[in-house]
Amino acid sequence: MNRFLPWLFSAMAAFAAETGKPKAELRTYSIAPDFANLSYGPHERNVMDVWKAKSDRPTPLVIHIHGGGFTMGDKTSVGMPLVRYCLDHGISVATINYRYATQAPYPAPMEDGARAVQFLRTKAKEWNFDSKAFAATGGSAGAGISMWIGFKDDMAEPGSADPVKRQSTRLSAIGSVDGQSTYDPRLVAKLIDEKTGNIGALKTLYGLKAGDQPDARVLRQYDEASPYTHLSTDDPPVFMYYSRPNRPLPPADSGEGIHHPRLGFFLKERMDKLGLECEVHVVDDYKDKPQGQQVRDMVNFFRAHFPKAP
Repeated sequence: MNRFLPWLFSAMAAFAAETGKPKAELRTYSIAPDFANLSYGPHERNVMDVWKAKSDRPTPLVIHIHGGGFTMGDKTSVGMPLVRYCLDHGISVATINYRYATQAPYPAPMEDGARAVQFLRTKAKEWNFDSKAFAATGGSAGAGISMWIGFKDDMAEPGSADPVKRQSTRLSAIGSVDGQSTYDPRLVAKLIDEKTGNIGALKTLYGLKAGDQPDARVLRQYDEASPYTHLSTDDPPVFMYYSRPNRPLPPADSGEGIHHPRLGFFLKERMDKLGLECEVHVVDDYKDKPQGQQVRDMVNFFRAHFPKAP
């Protein structure tokens, strides 16, 4: 258990929960953010916390998106090791909440993540961000949202009356922790097993209740919600980490298959074919490394892929 970093706890197995109720935000940060509970959209959960790195030049930005099966969790799950390492290397950090699927099903959680990226770009000059050097990361559902944003074509609407919507949603790099490359229950069942394909969180994401059968609209959403279906040759590189070994699931596994490395290697195979960079790491890769090395490696991956300032 000591290899599981605190900032990942909300992602581990939370996606497999059959139900989930919003939790109060009780955690306090050991490093106070520069901005707390800052609104980026109209919903009460469209809020974020932001840490600004000290720099005379515009800084890159890492955006953290929490896990929790689209039904629980909050922005305070961001780990201080991530925040501290970023700040120490001149990278600013934001961590966001988004609407739960129980409040607004797909595409709401993904669209909130995209809007957060756009909102932060509107603040680039004021807050000293390099608008061309944005990365997103998260655990489980947060990883899936990060990949969805990163792979989807730019969602900027130049003619919009909303200045936030005019901004680009493109990312320089993505960090996925225990992430899902697909949210198609049929493909999840094929890659993992039938039990995993039938977990309640996948139904909730699409607004389905137990026993509901997907109609044509939901079947289309299976594709639309799955990050890998949006891949194209101009997409950003991905660093993936899985907190379980790449081995068959034990017979008594209780839904943890939704965090299985097969979902990462499935994505890597498709990215390799497009000439895109995708690193997949599993817990065994870090058994002889210092605790927290996964975080440092991921941030260093971002640093290598952020465009160099002129």
